[in-house]
Order: sequence, then C-alpha cells, then structure tokens
Amino acid sequence: MEKFFKLKENGTNVKTEVVAGLTTFMTMAYIIALNPNLLTGFDVGSKLWNGVFLATCIASAIGMFVMAFAANKPFAMAPGMGLNSFFAIVVANIAGLTGMSYVASFQAALCIILIEGIVFIILSVLNVREKIVEAIPLGVRLGIAPAIGLMLMNIGFGSNAGIYSENGGPFYAMRDFFGALTPSLAQTSMGSGYAAMVLSVVTMLIGLFVIVILAQKGIKAAVIIGMLVASVVYWAGEAIFLGVNPFAALKGASFVPPFADMASTTLFKFNFAGFAQIGWFTVITLIITFCIIDMFDTIGTLVGTASRAGMLDKDGKMPQMKEALLADAVGTVVGSATGTSTVTTFIESASGVEAGGRTGLTALVTGITFLACMFLAPVAAIIPAAATSSALIYVGVLMITGLKNINFEDITQSLPVAIMLIAMPISGSIGHAIGLGLIAYTVIKLFTGKAKDVSVLTYVLSAIFLIKFFLVA
Repeated sequence: MEKFFKLKENGTNVKTEVVAGLTTFMTMAYIIALNPNLLTGFDVGSKLWNGVFLATCIASAIGMFVMAFAANKPFAMAPGMGLNSFFAIVVANIAGLTGMSYVASFQAALCIILIEGIVFIILSVLNVREKIVEAIPLGVRLGIAPAIGLMLMNIGFGSNAGIYSENGGPFYAMRDFFGALTPSLAQTSMGSGYAAMVLSVVTMLIGLFVIVILAQKGIKAAVIIGMLVASVVYWAGEAIFLGVNPFAALKGASFVPPFADMASTTLFKFNFAGFAQIGWFTVITLIITFCIIDMFDTIGTLVGTASRAGMLDKDGKMPQMKEALLADAVGTVVGSATGTSTVTTFIESASGVEAGGRTGLTALVTGITFLACMFLAPVAAIIPAAATSSALIYVGVLMITGLKNINFEDITQSLPVAIMLIAMPISGSIGHAIGLGLIAYTVIKLFTGKAKDVSVLTYVLSAIFLIKFFLVA
C-alpha cells in the first residue's frame, strides 16, 4: 500500500483512507439507482435498466481505479448528474427525429459519448486540458471551492431529499419545511408528506450535529459515523411514526447481477447506423456541448476539492492534474462501451477528503464498493437521502471557508467569484458557473484598460462559453 499510494508522504494511513472511501461511497451511492432511472425513464427492471445499472457500477469503478493508480488522488467518479438528464433528452429527441426505438436511439447516443471520451483522452495526453485549467485566472480558481460548497449545501438542504405525497411534490426541506409559517399550514400543503418531511429534517440535523461534534473531537470517521447515526434515526422514525418497514426492499430482492441483460442492450452496442441518421451538424453540436459541460464540471470539482484538501501549490495548481483528467476520460470511454452517459468526477468526493482521504487508496476503496454494488444494490438503496444530506451540508460549510483567500477589495476577483457563488447552486452546473466567472473576469479586465492581464486562452474560453450560452442550447 505504501509503495503504490505513498501514504506516509501524504500524512495518512490505510484505516483513514478506507474510512474516507466508504464515506465517499455513502454520499454518492444514490447514483447507482438514480442513473438508470433517469436514462431509462424509470423503467425499473427492464433489460435496458439492468444494463445501465451494471454500466454505472463498472464504468465508475474503472474510472476510479485509473484515478487511484495513475493519479493517486482521492477523487471518485460516476455518470454525472445533469449530463445524464441531458443524455436522456438527447435519446428521446433522436427517437423522435429518426423514428427508431428508444433502445436503438440510446445505442446511437452512446456513439456521442464514445467520441467525447476519445477526444478527452487525446486532449489529456497532449496536456491541452491541463493548459485550460492553468488558463483559469487564480481568483476564479480560488472561488470554485466556496461555490461548490454552496452547491453542496443547496443539494443537502434541497434537492437531495425531496418528499412526494398525494398533494404532489417534490417538497424540499429548505423551501417547504422552513418556509412554512406553522406546522398546520405546512401539513395542509404537503398532506401525508409532512410527517416524512419532519423526519427528514430531524434526521438531517441530527446527522449534521453528530458529524460536527465528532469532528471537533478530532475523530476522522466523523462523517461516516454521523451518516450511520442519521440512518438509524431515519429507519427508526419510518418504523415508529410512518409505519413503514425500512428494510422491506431487501425482502425478495435479487442479488444476482443481470449480465445477460447488459450484454443484449448496452455492452458495446454502438448503433453507428442510427448515429449517422442524426445529422452531422447536430452531432457536432451535441459533442461540443457534452465536452464543454463535462470539462469544466470536472475541472471545477478537481480544483475545488483539491483546494479544500490542501493539494494545490502556491499558484493554485494540482500535481498529477493530467493523470486525474485522463482517469475522467477513460471512465467516459468505458461508460460508453458498457452503456451509460458521461462519467465525471463527483463533488461528493469532498466528503471523503474531509474524512481524511488524501491518496488514490480512497478512490480504490470507493471503486471496489461500486463493483460490490452489482451484487449488493438493494443494500445501497436503503441508505436514506436525509443521511447523505448531513454529510453534504457539513462539507459544504467547510468549503465555503475558502472565501478567506479571495481579495474582495479587487473587483476583478470579487465579482466573478460572487457570480459563481450564486450561479452554481441555482444552475446546478459547475461548468456553467465557471463560464460566467470567466466571462465576468474578461469583460472587467478588457474595459478597464487591463486587457493585457488576460491570457489568450482565457479570451478563447470566454468566447466559447458565450457561444455555448447563446447559440448552443
């Protein structure tokens, strides 16, 4: 372990790395079931759903193994949220445009992901993606971590634990629970979902306080312990107050991976004939869109999380950035070959970093757990969203502290950062927020007589984002 991951050099040990890897897994385990749900229209149990489910586990694991051994970084990967929803829309549009079945359209869209991944491998090997990272102004780079922190808090308090009832939904903690004037009004609004909302909020806060208290006592496993405590609270609440058996899903659940379904629907099932029917202009536009979103989401996650972990040098650069970006690209290619949308670095990696993860051993452990989920998916599915919210909120608060590194007296730094702080949680896109930050920085420098302070590549990136925002929907 020491030889491969240089644990002592990075101030860590095997126990800490294993706990960190498990912590990361618990905060992102939701993607294992959510990704096939989104990509197949919640057609749970179908052959395509089973194929995407296995692809999610396999592609994520392989990407993390490359991250572990090539980059020696504690970052986890999986099919990116937002990108998977966009992929599903593309598949539906292809079906409508060509008249092909959804499965055939899905297989045609996988060709787009394959090309994207190959492009990223080439750009990573040629150091182009690393040069793009370096072209992002230092002030913008320093603002990425705090912006991600707000995004994590927004996910934790909001979209991570939506509640549905006969009155509709989803109802969110920050909007529908804390915004209610009285419990009776909230109950009228949410109906039977109010009890689940109260349980979710209580679980979330208990988990958060347990994490904070344990962290203050110097316990490195604080995050995963807090999540486990929160899970127990939620399961007990379901049984006592909601009359629900929290482990009912385990009864009769299949623990045998559906490899036959994957082989018949997604494994190397590239539909190049259907791909050719899409039209070259549309194809090129889609590839560029996927590339832009994925590239800057990954860059933002890597820089932001590495900043929180103290992995950046004095110039804001991360060692082995090339290898980390290459792992992301390999994950995307494997994802296309197995049957899922773009694989990218997950912001939930920050929870493992906060638990003490500093090397590739963290990523290796998370990758192994993803593979294990091919056999243990029903177990992963019972981890309550409210418990993962506790970890996301805690890590988000810690990442916001990076604002102390911003020079708020320099408007060329403070305005781009302020825009990213509000844009990232609202848009849900790290890449789009960075794009707005770059545009703001460039415009201010350009029209205040400091155009020479902006690198040529920064001008190019700003122009690309302008084109993306206004011409490529």
